[in-house]
Amino acid sequence: MSRFFWVRHGPTHANAMVGWSDIPADLSDQARIARLMAHLPGDALVVSSDLVRATATADAITGARERLPHDADLREIHFGDWEMQAFDTIPDQENLRSFWDQPGDVRPPNGESWHEVSARVDRAVARLLARYPGRDLIAVAHFGAILTQVQQALQVDAYEAFSHRIDNLSVTDLHWDGIRWHAGAINHIP
Repeated sequence: MSRFFWVRHGPTHANAMVGWSDIPADLSDQARIARLMAHLPGDALVVSSDLVRATATADAITGARERLPHDADLREIHFGDWEMQAFDTIPDQENLRSFWDQPGDVRPPNGESWHEVSARVDRAVARLLARYPGRDLIAVAHFGAILTQVQQALQVDAYEAFSHRIDNLSVTDLHWDGIRWHAGAINHIP
C-alpha cells in the first residue's frame, strides 16, 4: 500500500484567485509547522509543486525526510486571465459561475479546465507511484490539486469534491491499495 499525505501550502493572504502566480507563503506560525511536521510519517518522501509557496512549505516540514525534486504537475489550477483577480471583478460572471458550479470542461480564458487539472495531477501521482511503490509520500500542493485526488478517492463528481474544505497547512491522507484509492482524514489540522 502507498499512502499520500497531501499538505496544502502555507497561507498567502491573497484575496484573489491565485493559481500559477508565484507568491510566497506565510510560514511564521512555527508552532503549527512543528505540529504538522510531527504528524507526518518520519520515513516519508517529500515532493512539492514548483511554486514557491509549496516549495517553502515543503522545505519547512521536511526535516530528516528525503526531499524529491519539485514537480510542476502538482501546481494549482491555471486561472489564465482570471489570475490574481477577486471573484467579483471577473467580467464574465456567467463563465466564472459555470467554472465553479459545473466543473469539468469549462475553463477560464487562457487557463485550464477541471478535467485538465485532474489529468495533470493524475500524471504526477502515477509517476510517483511507479517510482516509489509502497512508500509514504508527502505531497505539498494546492487546493485544486488536492481536490482532484479527493475526487478520485471518494469516487464523486467534481462539484461534490469542491464541497470539501482544504485549509492551508492541512493534511489529507489518501491510500492506494494497488487497485483503488481510499480516503483517510480530509483537511485534518494537526
